[in-house]
Amino acid sequence: MNRELEGEKGRPFHRWRGGTAQGVEEDRIDEILELIWTLREKGVSDLERLLESAQDAEARSILNLMIKDGLFDVEDNRVILKERGEEKAREIIRRHRLSERLFTEVFEMSDEEAEEEACKYEHILSPAVTESVCSFLGHPPTCPHGKPIPRGKCCAKFEKGMKPLVIPLDDLGLGIEGRIVFIVPKSHHRLDRLTTLGVVPGSVIRLHQKNPSYVLQIGETTLALDKEIVKDIYVRRV
Repeated sequence: MNRELEGEKGRPFHRWRGGTAQGVEEDRIDEILELIWTLREKGVSDLERLLESAQDAEARSILNLMIKDGLFDVEDNRVILKERGEEKAREIIRRHRLSERLFTEVFEMSDEEAEEEACKYEHILSPAVTESVCSFLGHPPTCPHGKPIPRGKCCAKFEKGMKPLVIPLDDLGLGIEGRIVFIVPKSHHRLDRLTTLGVVPGSVIRLHQKNPSYVLQIGETTLALDKEIVKDIYVRRV
């Protein structure tokens, strides 16, 4: 059930007209939606935790406007995104994490620089540009920090119109070097095994053979891997 959050003096905030938030920048609403999503990933939906985490002095006021705009509800002090809020937050997270991957992999920025730029670009990328970036990067499932990137329409279609920057190791040509960008193992045991063998993000790998098994080289080490394991490894051509 919707309810207004009380201000410091117990009075509800009223800055609403015509069904839209007046005087509140869209970017600030985006930031709070992003915070709701990331806290939820950590298993946190408590309203007070949200207010404590929000880096906005007017967060309580903005939250009232967002409730009236139908972005979320508060039930038993728990923040619950409604359908429109869920979709809006999902797109913000998708743009941010794709931007992080873009700045890290293409422009080779530090984590701090990539995060700073991603915070800007998450507000301005159009849906069409977002899909192009995703396709260019090879539809990455995670950001550089391992957090999931919400899938888009382009991921379902896996468009081939643009040559992706990041590709499955299986698609790397024989004798071509590639730098491992991310690994999506089916189990922790498999990831531990790959790590032990030196197959980790950042390593440069060269594929020598695909049949009957995959033979690849990392530094001075030659490895033979099953196809099912190779399918978990994504690389960027060096």
